This record gives sequence, C-alpha cells and structure tokens, in this order.
Amino acid sequence: MPEVAAPRRRPPGRRRLRTRIIVTFTLLGFCLTGLFAYATIVLRTRVENQLLSDALNRNIDAYAGAFQRDPTNATFAFEGVKGWVYSLDKLGNAPEEWRSLADGIHERSGAENGQAFAYKLAVRRTPTHSFYLAYDLTQTLQGQDQQNRLLIATVVVFTLLALVLGWWSAARVMAPVSDLAQRLRRSGTSSDPEALATHFAEDEVGELAKALDDYAGRLTEVVQRDREFNADVSHELRTPLAVIRGAVELLLSKPDLDDRTRTRLQRVQRAELQCTDLISALLLLSRNERAVGQCDVGKVAQQLLDNHRAQLGGKPLELRLEGASGVMLDAPESALAVALGNLIGNAVKYTQTGDVIVRVFPDSVEVADSGPGLSPEDAAKLFERGYRGTHAGHSQGSGIGLSIVRRLCALYGWDVRVRPGEVCGVVATLSFNPGDGQFVASQA
Repeated sequence: MPEVAAPRRRPPGRRRLRTRIIVTFTLLGFCLTGLFAYATIVLRTRVENQLLSDALNRNIDAYAGAFQRDPTNATFAFEGVKGWVYSLDKLGNAPEEWRSLADGIHERSGAENGQAFAYKLAVRRTPTHSFYLAYDLTQTLQGQDQQNRLLIATVVVFTLLALVLGWWSAARVMAPVSDLAQRLRRSGTSSDPEALATHFAEDEVGELAKALDDYAGRLTEVVQRDREFNADVSHELRTPLAVIRGAVELLLSKPDLDDRTRTRLQRVQRAELQCTDLISALLLLSRNERAVGQCDVGKVAQQLLDNHRAQLGGKPLELRLEGASGVMLDAPESALAVALGNLIGNAVKYTQTGDVIVRVFPDSVEVADSGPGLSPEDAAKLFERGYRGTHAGHSQGSGIGLSIVRRLCALYGWDVRVRPGEVCGVVATLSFNPGDGQFVASQA
C-alpha cells in the first residue's frame, strides 16, 4: 500500500552547499598549513643534520691532523664539542658501545646524573689512535620540540581562520541562492508567479533565475491549458448527460412501460448519475480544490449498493448495509460516491460468491467482502495508478479507480486502509477524519 508522504530528507552523506563550502575552506587551510609545517620540520632537520655533520667531520679531521703533528698542542675549534683520543693499547678505556663504531657520524643517546641526553658522535681511526668527538643535542632537541609545538599551534590557528573565512565566504556566496529559494517558495503559492531574474545580477544565479522564470512560464501555460481543457470537457460532457437524464426521466414517467424496458432505462439512469458524479470529482481533482456540500453517508452507500445489486445478474452475491444511520459528511455527494463506489465496485467485481457488507460508523465506512483476499504484491501496489491486482484476470478496467480514491482522500483529508479479512476476503476502511488534508494509506 502507499505509505504516508513524509518530508523529503537528504540522502546520507549529502550535505548542504553552505556546509560543503565551509568544510572545503577548513580542509584547505588545514592541509596547506599542515604541509607547510611538515615541510618546515623536514627541511630544518635535514639542514641541521647536514651542517652539524659537516662541522663534526671538519673538526675531527683538523683535530686528528693537529694531534699527529703535536699531541701536546691539539685543540678543538668547535664550541660545545667534547673529544677523546685513545691509543690502540688503551682503546679498552673507551665506552664499550664506541669501540665497534666505524668511521663517520653516529647518533647516540644516554643518561647522565639521571638526565637523558642525545648526542652526535664523530669517529676517526688511524693506525695508532682512535678519535671521538661528541656534540650534545639536548638543547637542540628541546628547541626542536618548542618549534614543533609552535608549528602545531600555527596549524590550529590557521585552520580556525580558514573555518571563519569559509563561514564568511559561504554566507556571501549562498546569500543570492537563499534569496532565490525564498522568492521561488513565495512565488509557488501564487497562480501568477513572480519574475525572479530582475532581482539578481548577471551571474550564475541570475542565469538560474532566468531559467526558472522560463520554466515557470511554460509550466503555468501548461497548467492553464489543462484547467481550461478540464473545464471545457466537464461542460461539454454535462450537456449531453443532462439531455440523457431528461430523456430517461421522461420515458420512465410513462405508465405503459414493460418491466424489461424500465429496467434498462433505470440502468441508463444510474450510469448517467455515476458519470455525473465522476466528472464532478475529476474536475475537483484537476483544480485541487474542495467543493462545499454535505451528504448522508448511509444514503449514498445504499444508493451505491442498489446500483451494483441491479448489475449482479445471476451472480450468487448478497449486498448488505449495516451500521449507523444519519451520519453526515461535510463533502459533496459526488466525491463520496466516487470514493466509496470504487471500493464497493472492487469488492463486487472480485467476489464471486458470498457477500459484500458495507458498515457505516460515526466516522468511517467499512467495505468487507468474501473474495479471494489480498496478496502481498497487491498490498504494496494497490493504490498505484494503472495497477491491476493479481485477481483481475481478463476483467474490464484500467486500474485507475483506486488511484482516484487516493487522490480524493488527499484532497479531503480522509484516510483509506485496506487489510485482509479475518477469515477471507478484503476489508477496506474509509475514515473521515477532519484534519490537515494529508492522505494516509497503509496496510493494517
């Protein structure tokens, strides 16, 4: 069965355009500042390591050369560097982890007086001595940590600035779009839509406004032609129907009619009345407006049952009316006759034997039959336009009757429900709930 028309929701993962602009600016700011900070750290580390390694290599080479020339006057020319020289026979006095190191620059770490520290160690070996130069990196690493924290803070600040800039830019960019949406929403409530393009500049939004004006003009023209066509058809059809009604009433007034002729004339009279009601209901649907009127629900139901009872022929089917009497409905008789007539007509059409019972309650009408029942496929598509049930077979009909019922319910704020019967058949309930004009159709 068709379900309650719910407000449209954005699919998961789809954000508003304003949100996407803000997120884009924020991510752009974060990525740019993050890449800049990362590049700064990498470049600084690489330059510092290269400079320090070159300095250590120069100092250890200079010290080794000076030591070989005059061991007593060998000095360091590099501030912050400590040096050690071990002859081959005293290499065991060197720290154990230094003894196996090859020539070059090595990064080492250790602890002194409970304090952790890191240093770079330059190693040079000669046939007679081993030279070691150590440069303390503790202060350098502390400076790097401070700089890293500063860079992280910079990334956060610039990301927040990008967020603010994105928020401001989104407001500026989306202002004309929001204005267009509001004007379009106001224009949609009027039969004469407001021109939109005159309120916007010659930009993309202005082009969109022009396209919407053109679309609204063509749509208004189509709707106007449709209304004129419906009005013309309604007028032209009512004229011959009125002639038929008058002729039938005149013929039925003759006392010398035989029963067979009278029965056929009464059938024509019922068909004329049904056509008149249907034309009135369809005209209301085409205009999407409620007609003013009042009708007796029980009386309309009895007339509909009488009409279908006269068309049963030899079909072993009993039509009964039960329930309350004098239930008045604030709606024209034609609308109720079309809606309830389709429900009764379906019950009579698909019930081959047994009974069709119409029960009138103070706020609803129930049509119960003893037919073949309701399949899950029928329950899901019963009110769709053009759908014919699985039990339709070769019966006549285009499958639009229940679609008209659904539209009438939407117009008058009624409620139609269809469910399987307790034992067999189908139970259709038409409720007359005063409300906001919303249509509810569901399987109980």
